Parts: sequence; structure tokens; C-alpha cells
Amino acid sequence: MSADGTVTVSGFSGETERRLFYFADSKNIKLGGLFTTGDSKLGWRLLPVMSFNESSETGYRSEVRGSNTTCCHKELSVTAFIISMTVGIFSNSFALFILIKSYSRHRIKFKASFLLFASSLVTTDLLGHLINGSLVLHVYRFHKKWDAFDPHGIMCSIFGICMVFYGLSPLFLSGAMAVEPFIGVTKPIFHSTVVTSHHIRRLLGLTWLLATLVALLPVLLKRPYEVQRSRSWCFFHMEQPKDWLDVLLPLIFSVLGLLALLLSIVCNTLASCALLLGRLRHKDGCRGTSYHLEIICQLLAIMLVSCVCWGPLLITTSPQCILI
Repeated sequence: MSADGTVTVSGFSGETERRLFYFADSKNIKLGGLFTTGDSKLGWRLLPVMSFNESSETGYRSEVRGSNTTCCHKELSVTAFIISMTVGIFSNSFALFILIKSYSRHRIKFKASFLLFASSLVTTDLLGHLINGSLVLHVYRFHKKWDAFDPHGIMCSIFGICMVFYGLSPLFLSGAMAVEPFIGVTKPIFHSTVVTSHHIRRLLGLTWLLATLVALLPVLLKRPYEVQRSRSWCFFHMEQPKDWLDVLLPLIFSVLGLLALLLSIVCNTLASCALLLGRLRHKDGCRGTSYHLEIICQLLAIMLVSCVCWGPLLITTSPQCILI
């Protein structure tokens, strides 16, 4: 290497000589090549090479930019979840307060049975927001590092059980709520003689028991719940199932939820049609018919909310299991 920074590279034939020039300053290094050939043609090519300082600064900027984006997404998701949880808790608490007051005032059997169902549904949904919301906040508190705060998978199993139980219970309850007024509208004598408050409480217990059994199936069959891709919640094993059990468990959840939604849609539709036909035949109407109509409208609203909230998850879970 000469004093002007020129390096002569030997080893080439006599017709070709290649020299490499390194021009260095405080910020960058540029690489140039001077080529001379035997036919006296001179070619010059300047190849810019990123400096060490520039590369380190660019890498630092990209790293900072990536970390800032990740933090912004994390804060946004946490904020959205807290708002959703708060709205759910306050709305369910307010609805439960109204239902308790209405249940103590109304002495009509049909209205009282509906209020009992509705109070159970609101209470279940309220507990679901509180328990599942607290678990999600705990996960975000530890920055989704499950290996640090849940090395044995106990919390993930509890989280998965709560997700399945508080997902199926409202669907089962809304289906039972749709069946009860359907019987009251189409078979009023049978409803008044057979459907009692004791039977309704027993039906509520069986509904919660069925949801609990489905939620405990993975634990009983030694197929524990797994952390999902977002690492913020736990659910069934969905990707690359090992055997038929990994396909069956989420399929049971999906099929039961879809059947409950379908039962609500069919019963509410038939009951609404029966009420409309009854009002057309008796244009003066009656007080009992107005109660039925009010309850059917409330059930249609509950059915709409259930379809919007749980329909996409139930639909996407079932075909995925079948296709896998």
C-alpha cells in the first residue's frame, strides 16, 4: 500500500492490472476499482460501501423504530381490552340490577321465568368478564412471558377452562331462554302445568354442568390447553394435531356452540311468527301477548349479540379442525 492509499494487487496476467483504491474519511469508506486492459481501454467503476458508522446508526434507528412500534401496538391492545372489559362489567352490572328489581315486582309466571333466565345469563357473562379479564391483565403484566410466571402450565389450564366455560354457558343459556318462551307461545297449557320454577332452576344447573364438562375434557383426557399465537390467552390445541383427540375437542366446542345458536334462531323465529299470527287474528291483542312480544324482542337482541360475538370463532374453529 502506497502513501496515497493505493493498493496494487498482483497475481493477474500481464494484459490486466487491477488496482483498488480505498478512500476513507470520518464517515464512510468507498471502494473503487481501476481496470486497465491490453487494448488500452480504461474503465472506472466506483462501488460505494456503507460505512461502519452509518451501518450502526441505521441498525440502531431500525431497532428503535421496531421497538417503538411494538410498544405502541402493545399499549393499544391493552387499552382496547381494558375499555372492552370495563364496558362489559358496567353494562352487565346495570342489567343485573334492573333484572333483580323487575323479578321482585313481577308476579306473572311467564315473565318471572324469563327474568330468572336473563339474570343467570347476565351473572354468567359478568363473571366471565371479571375472571377472564383479570387473567389477561395478569398475562400482560408479565409481558406475555408464560415461561416466567407459569412454568408448569397451571394458569394456562385455568385460563382455557374459563374461556370454554364462559364461552359456552351464555350460548346454552340463550338457547334455553329461546325454548322456554317458544313453549309458552305455542303450548301455553303445557307451559303453565309442566314448566315450573323448580324445573327452570334444574335446567340452569344442567346447562352450567354441561359447559363445565366440556371445559374440563382436555384436562381429564390429558390434552392440556395451549398458549395461542398472540400469547395473550389459552385455548385448545389448534395447530398440527397429534391424533383424533386434538381434532375432537375443539370440534365439540364448536358444534355445541353452533347448535345453541341455531336453536336460538329457530325457536325465536317460530315464536315470533306465532305471535304475529296471533296478533293478526286478534287485532285487539291481549296483555299476555304483549308480554310475549316484549320477551321475543329481547331474545332477538340477545341472539344477535351472541351471533356477532361468538359466531366467527365457532365457524372458524370447526372447519379448521375438519380440514386438518
